[in-house]
Amino acid sequence: MNIVFDIGNVLIQWEPRALYRKIFATEDEVDWFLTHVCPPSWNLEQDRGRSFADAVVEAQARHPQHADAIAAYHLRWQETILGSIGGTVAILEDLHEAGVPLYAITNWNQEKFRETRGRFAFLQRFRDIVVSGDERLVKPDAAIYRVLLDRNGLAAGDCLFIDDSPKNVTGAEAVGMKAHHFTTPEALRADLVRHGVLPG
Repeated sequence: MNIVFDIGNVLIQWEPRALYRKIFATEDEVDWFLTHVCPPSWNLEQDRGRSFADAVVEAQARHPQHADAIAAYHLRWQETILGSIGGTVAILEDLHEAGVPLYAITNWNQEKFRETRGRFAFLQRFRDIVVSGDERLVKPDAAIYRVLLDRNGLAAGDCLFIDDSPKNVTGAEAVGMKAHHFTTPEALRADLVRHGVLPG
């Protein structure tokens, strides 16, 4: 079986709040900013390939009073990356040692992914990583899963996809993949044992 990982919040912890807690005095201010100024829908367009420079200009035009905080999303973006998720990385290494074919599909801006990739040596374990920003496609669009399948000659039914987003799990299942909704490394390991990919 081929194992296909999501990366953000499965293998690498990403948390914009970690940055904005350094910028704003209260959690309410952080909530308001990440809901109204730089919301998930805004960030998704960077995942779809829009440059962060263009995104900052767009958001600053809407909220000029927050120009510096908006710019920080770009200039201090690495502060949103809190490190690896050790339990999942251990699973990845066990799969690699067992010779299991490893792939990834990630909703990630192409510029920021290239900035980040060098920080985490375990990303070299993947035979292929489909980065949404490069493809101008985002999960759960069926087309992004098919990029991985077609590019690598994989049958969907031979793949187990792992993602922390229920809608992305549903998207993978819709193209014929098996899928696991990631909640904890422990639950993932148990599921991989159940599928016979890892020993019990």
